[in-house]
Amino acid sequence: MRAVPDDFDPSVVAAIDARLADVAASHGVRIPWAIESGSRAWGFASPDSDYDCRFLFVRPRDAYLALWPARDVIETPLDDLLDVNGWDLAKAVRLATAGNATVGEWLRSPHVYGGEPGFRDDLLRLVAEVADTARVWRHYLHVGRGQWAHAREGPGEVRLKRVFYAIRPAVTLRWLDEHEGVPPMSLDELLDQVEVPDDVRGEVAELRVLKARTRELGRAPVPPAIAAWVEGVLAAEPERPAPPSAALRARAEAGFLDLLGRWAPAGG
Repeated sequence: MRAVPDDFDPSVVAAIDARLADVAASHGVRIPWAIESGSRAWGFASPDSDYDCRFLFVRPRDAYLALWPARDVIETPLDDLLDVNGWDLAKAVRLATAGNATVGEWLRSPHVYGGEPGFRDDLLRLVAEVADTARVWRHYLHVGRGQWAHAREGPGEVRLKRVFYAIRPAVTLRWLDEHEGVPPMSLDELLDQVEVPDDVRGEVAELRVLKARTRELGRAPVPPAIAAWVEGVLAAEPERPAPPSAALRARAEAGFLDLLGRWAPAGG
């Protein structure tokens, strides 16, 4: 499947496609899922936002038996416009089981450079089974607090980029309070599914219009309703969840082996 918006620069999309093809060929891996992450997928890009392509890859089966295994991350050269890198399937399952929400976000990105729906659906189902909500909740709380702290550095105006990077985790926390499963990636979808005060919604809409015509590092005063609401959400102190149980780890491993058996490339 492929779902690339019409407003994506065709030359950039072609460059991303070329990098993905080169990764698959030069590393001998299969890439069953490659998407856009970052502000373009979250729904609040700036005029100069770069392109953040993320992908999941699978090595040949024998590679997972190697005494000195290859890295579980593949990175391509970073420049001002392109940021293209990916994770091994094994890394993705381990992190999801530990409560890292990134894999679930990638699987729910609205912008897909190339993907196998069967792989996405099966891995998304596994993530939902092994990712304990309490650990995912703490992940978004940590992310939101970090971004909010950076956004509020110094008096007066704040970094618009950082404010949005804090708003989305805060809304996601509310989604997790009200729903089960893997939360959506885009801010619009999150806002459609949670209770957020009307004045906050209005300020988010106005701020998004401003960010859409402001360079990535633009600054502006933080709207008061957003500030009060985000700080209130991020003030929560949840209990520390227990580490993944042996049964949960076993389920994660079984799911990984099943995916590996079906999606590993030939050659091992």
